Amino acid sequence: MSCLPNKEDTNTRLEPVINYLVDVPIAIRTLSPQVKGPNSGLKQVITEFLNAVMLFEAYLQSGALPYERSPQRKAHRNGTRSRNLKTRVGELTLDKPQFREFPFESSVFERYCRVEQALLMTIAESYIQGVSTRKMEELVKNFGLNRLSASEVSRLCKILDEKVEEFLKRPIEFKIRYLLVDATYFKVRCGAQYKSRALLVVVGIREDGLREILGASIAESEDSGYWMTLFRSLKDRGLEGVELVISDAHKGIQKAVESSFVGASWQYCHVHHSRAVLESIPNKDKQ
Repeated sequence: MSCLPNKEDTNTRLEPVINYLVDVPIAIRTLSPQVKGPNSGLKQVITEFLNAVMLFEAYLQSGALPYERSPQRKAHRNGTRSRNLKTRVGELTLDKPQFREFPFESSVFERYCRVEQALLMTIAESYIQGVSTRKMEELVKNFGLNRLSASEVSRLCKILDEKVEEFLKRPIEFKIRYLLVDATYFKVRCGAQYKSRALLVVVGIREDGLREILGASIAESEDSGYWMTLFRSLKDRGLEGVELVISDAHKGIQKAVESSFVGASWQYCHVHHSRAVLESIPNKDKQ
């Protein structure tokens, strides 16, 4: 049995919801002088509209309108709960319906949560890239966030760290025969000092031809011990059947490859080889 009303009386039973939606524009004309201000009319319109959307969602989920006696009813109302929602026009206070039998679900907060989460991740990444706090505070004000404390930034960075950790510890489920190995150096803050650290990166080439970052780690140098630790972690996650490793001519990588992937070949990277050749040619002879 459907929880929705019959087609012939749909308009009659949905009349309160329809009126609720139709009357939204009247909110602007009925604003009191106390609430008028920048974006006040738009905020009230959005608030009324989102409340109406949740009212309609509650009707679909419960199978009946408030106070309606219906055999199709699946849940009973249990009032509303105020919940805040940050938007471009400011913070809205919405009335989220509640059910006695099961939780009320709304796409309103789900969609905005995804947007907010994406914004917060962008903020965290911007801080990591070195964007100043002042510039970030000016930017996020346009998204309805008044301020960002140091603790809030730390919390965002922690979320980002958890995502990276999850990515780097995922199982390796594809067969990888070829590895591309390289390292780059960054300035990393260690206490009150900035020190140069190596970011070791391993990329695998799958049988379907796609490249996939398999692992990465921060180390003090490119010593063979750090590479062997990284290779060991990849093997623990499922890496096997490696036949060829391509990298620059760093002795630490070659030694680690020889110890970690017995029987695999090592090849000098074509790009690094070309750079080494060009460095030995006088500038006047280069074209």
